[in-house]
Amino acid sequence: MKRSTLYEKARQHPGSLRFQEACHLAEQFGFVLKRVRGSHHIYERPGIPELLNFQNVKGKAKAYQVRQLLELIDRYGLPMEED
Repeated sequence: MKRSTLYEKARQHPGSLRFQEACHLAEQFGFVLKRVRGSHHIYERPGIPELLNFQNVKGKAKAYQVRQLLELIDRYGLPMEED
């Protein structure tokens, strides 16, 4: 899936993102996997005090967690990183 298509999918239907898609989207905006504890995957990004938490629930990401990622992108004006 193209990068911009994945971003639009998250914007329009945050509950439809697969877990791996949510992780990939976070990484496209500069977040790095810091640790994994059980089903919780914790991401951080230099310069941003908040942490992101994604949980894999039967292969899907939780909608509220995807919305939290989108809110951080908007609040800090994060650019999508180049390949």
